[in-house]
Amino acid sequence: MSVKKYLSKNVYEASVERIGIIFEKFEKVYLAFSGGKDSGVMLNLVVDYMKKHKITKKVGILFVDLEGQYEVTIDYVKSTISKNRNLFDVYWCCLPLNLRNSLSVFEPFWTCWDLGNREKWIREYPDYPCVTEKNCPFPFFKKNMEFEDFIKKFGVWYAGGKKTACLVGIRSDESFNRFRTVAFKNKNMLENFRWTTRVFKDKKLYYCYPIYDWNGKDVWVGNYKFDWEYNKLYDLFYRAGLALDKMRICQPYGDDQRIGLNMFRTLEPQTWARVVNRVSGANFGNIYCGTRMLGYRNVTLPKGHTWKSYTQLLLGTLPKALADHYKTKFARFISFWQNTGSAVNTSWLPPEAVLSGELSKRGKKNLPLVIYNKIPDRLPIWAEAKKLGPTWRRMAICILKNDQLCHSLSFGQTKNQRERMQILLEKYKMI
Repeated sequence: MSVKKYLSKNVYEASVERIGIIFEKFEKVYLAFSGGKDSGVMLNLVVDYMKKHKITKKVGILFVDLEGQYEVTIDYVKSTISKNRNLFDVYWCCLPLNLRNSLSVFEPFWTCWDLGNREKWIREYPDYPCVTEKNCPFPFFKKNMEFEDFIKKFGVWYAGGKKTACLVGIRSDESFNRFRTVAFKNKNMLENFRWTTRVFKDKKLYYCYPIYDWNGKDVWVGNYKFDWEYNKLYDLFYRAGLALDKMRICQPYGDDQRIGLNMFRTLEPQTWARVVNRVSGANFGNIYCGTRMLGYRNVTLPKGHTWKSYTQLLLGTLPKALADHYKTKFARFISFWQNTGSAVNTSWLPPEAVLSGELSKRGKKNLPLVIYNKIPDRLPIWAEAKKLGPTWRRMAICILKNDQLCHSLSFGQTKNQRERMQILLEKYKMI
């Protein structure tokens, strides 16, 4: 990991320089375009560079349309792509992909553009040539594949064995993980350009982050100064009183995104009515997201309960298959902390935690491993936020948030879990 180093040029000049390097070093270039402010700025930078330097080689544009999106966003995407159609090879994808739905315990995933539910679609295919299930040119595509899996395999397919750059509009000031993506030293990159990351060791595909050092204000200054077209949804967000860092255009049904559901209802009520009919639990999420009901703010215990007994009560209210899923995850979570342990800062340890006598060989290497002889009911909020130990409170909130992947307990979804979940959805879809 490295510290920030400031250049003698502004972020606009630096990003134009990076785009020049990309066109010089790579045989093929494509943009991951979402219709948001960051990918919009990146697209405009590329268009300006191509026009100024008279680049005739077309650039690919990947826009994955997730059906349940703002109409304002779709209008913007169509407009900005159409104006520069001669510069792009456009892949506007309306394919049945599995998307996370954190709003329902009965439908933890939903499939956009599912022909079996066409009568419930939030909107019809866009008035623009698009890739659908019936005309899909991608040999890697499988119905109900995960969004993230599709993105990776598209890149390999598009590269076709040639040295290829995928331009991704992330900014390092948005989160530590994004800063780490750029700053991490121990990664495969192009000629020591820290703003590049090779995706696969045996492939020629690189992710490139030409605007990684921009901040939110830079984005809006750039839009104003260069008169770039941008998604007018952000104007509506601003009028609705949202802070700049809270403005999100992605489909709002995931674990983190659902906090913005009320904006969907407020800004596009005609779309919202169709969303409620299409996505299980959408209206419930609109009412209770951001409240104690779904594990936000200061969740309090029901009278007479401990966090352990409350967790057991919550498990008893769930469908058996889902309760068993949580029990399996919780058992692994508890076993990890009681047997394997984790390298944490030992300047503060609760009575239940002890040193295992071993040093960590992964993550924070050479730090002492801490294990827990007993799972505490709760720890101070700051300790739980830093995941310094297991608690029954963390497990209870995992259920309240409908965090079926158990991200809050540091789990990720496995391929087997995805496949098993899809089998269950198909088996019980008529119920």
